[in-house]
Amino acid sequence: MTNSISRRSFLAAAAATAPLALAAKKSKIPVGLELYSVRNELTKDLMGTVKAVGKMGYQGVEFYSPYFAWKVDQAKEMRKLLDDLGMKCLSTHNGANAFTPEGLNHALELNTILGSRFVVMASAGRVQGLDGWKKVGETLESAVAKLKPAGMLPGFHNHQLEFRLLDGKRPLEVIAANSSKDVVLQLDVGTCVEVGVDPMGWIKQNAGRIKSIHCKDWSQEKGYKALFNEGASPWAEIFKTAEKVGGVEHYLIEQEGSDFTPFETAQKCLDNFKQLRSGKKKKS
Repeated sequence: MTNSISRRSFLAAAAATAPLALAAKKSKIPVGLELYSVRNELTKDLMGTVKAVGKMGYQGVEFYSPYFAWKVDQAKEMRKLLDDLGMKCLSTHNGANAFTPEGLNHALELNTILGSRFVVMASAGRVQGLDGWKKVGETLESAVAKLKPAGMLPGFHNHQLEFRLLDGKRPLEVIAANSSKDVVLQLDVGTCVEVGVDPMGWIKQNAGRIKSIHCKDWSQEKGYKALFNEGASPWAEIFKTAEKVGGVEHYLIEQEGSDFTPFETAQKCLDNFKQLRSGKKKKS
């Protein structure tokens, strides 16, 4: 009798948890490649490079600033390729020119075609003092009204500069304070770690705003030539924090260069990423 009850309890529990397991599987956070990682190849053969990235197993891409010069037909051609490959444009990297009134219209048009969710400012240009960084935050905030109705959000991508103290404050903190939670703070982990800022602390400080993370590593010995998960970044804790409170929607591997070819580097970083996410230990 006891065994029968235990069996019924087990089956009931399994039935209750099955939908949760299925939901977790469906909500798996995708990993894409920031295409700056293969910039030389991209310049030579745009479509072929995107195909090669898809063949590696990447689920999406992030186009960087040269995409902004595309015409509508070029964007449509790229969207068709992504659809055929079963990939997504997860976000785009943009210069400050994409956030002028005219530039934002063009960015909205291209990102709508590509299916991107986030229009990220990757460079604010020359900024003078904390007041200048405040204006950057206000510029990003003003873009919300244009992008949000289309299902997109503006964002800002940090480098080392925005994490370094300026008159007692970090420029990135000023941007965050002068914009709402509708402005995504795309975290570049490598630059954060290099300047000695705790990435988990930053994520917690900006809960819900870290919707996109650049998985770029850094080490004292190799700098940014360190492959993903072969540097100083505490990735397991970063992922845990990002998924618990950060609101992360996708991960993007980025590599500025390594001891391997760009394609080999992108593949090795993805392999390391999958291995870490699977919970398996590295092979010695």
